[in-house]
Amino acid sequence: MDSSTLSEAPSGRARDLVRGAYDVHVHIAPDVMTRRIDDLDLAARYRELGLDGFVIKSHYVPTAERAAVVRKAVPGVDAVGAITLNASVGGVNPIAVEVLARGGGRFVWLPTVDSSNQRSCLAETPEGATPPMWAQLQQDLADAGMAAPAAEVLGADGTPNADLRHVLDVMARYDMTLATGHLSADESAIVVPAARAAGVRRIVVTHPEFTSQKMGADLQKDLADHGALLERCLTTPLTKKVPWDTWLGNIRAAGAANSVISTDLGQPFNPRVEDGLPITADILLGNGFSEEEVRVMIVHNSRFLVGAEPLEDAPQSVRDRYGEKVPVS
Repeated sequence: MDSSTLSEAPSGRARDLVRGAYDVHVHIAPDVMTRRIDDLDLAARYRELGLDGFVIKSHYVPTAERAAVVRKAVPGVDAVGAITLNASVGGVNPIAVEVLARGGGRFVWLPTVDSSNQRSCLAETPEGATPPMWAQLQQDLADAGMAAPAAEVLGADGTPNADLRHVLDVMARYDMTLATGHLSADESAIVVPAARAAGVRRIVVTHPEFTSQKMGADLQKDLADHGALLERCLTTPLTKKVPWDTWLGNIRAAGAANSVISTDLGQPFNPRVEDGLPITADILLGNGFSEEEVRVMIVHNSRFLVGAEPLEDAPQSVRDRYGEKVPVS
């Protein structure tokens, strides 16, 4: 399939199917770059459409305080605060994670724009793909002489460095969710088992099909066996960073039970953020996935990642994730 087959508006069937979901990856205003919608307006739209919440991602600033304001202003919608461990927050900084947790934040992305992997991959965007909005900001910072050192997660020996180990300990103590960010596939293969060993229960492999990850199906399945969920972002194939057939094929290879759908939306040129999950539901339904599989990927697995209570129709496989005890080595 290609983007020309997408409908401008999701179907009513898809709208109903995604009720109760969280979008665990949105980029919304206020931000340091132009966004399609702000957090308060998005929350109001979510409440109208029966969506339960969203994780506010910024590559540059923590969002726990913003999320708290949204939750008070729009009761019934659970805005989730997060941090991304890039240079603007001190890189892989356990103090920043501790402060976020004390402020009610729940999601931690490992380095994205400031990972050494991402910096080495900027020139590898496929022909015709839409470049990420943050690429220009990163260039502006470099041109102004403010290019920080890469935020590393591994030491010279190829194992998690002291900062990452401390971050994982903080996350385990507060039962936070780890996202692998823009680490390389090889780095994720080391970090995911280390996070589990540290006692982190909720782990998501950030858009494994993205240009800077290019994670093969075998490694995806291996990380799923370590308890991680594999994030399938709508924008990755939508902006032509990967073929739709690859994206859909990886879901089938790893299994719907091990995948979680997010949108990564918020850019002015992409679909409305509140339409992203049902649009993706329509795509999945149109490509042979069952309603139960779609609901697991979009609703039940997203609720697990944010720590929301399971819904009555959650299958036992999802409920088992909630009750799992992670042994700390």
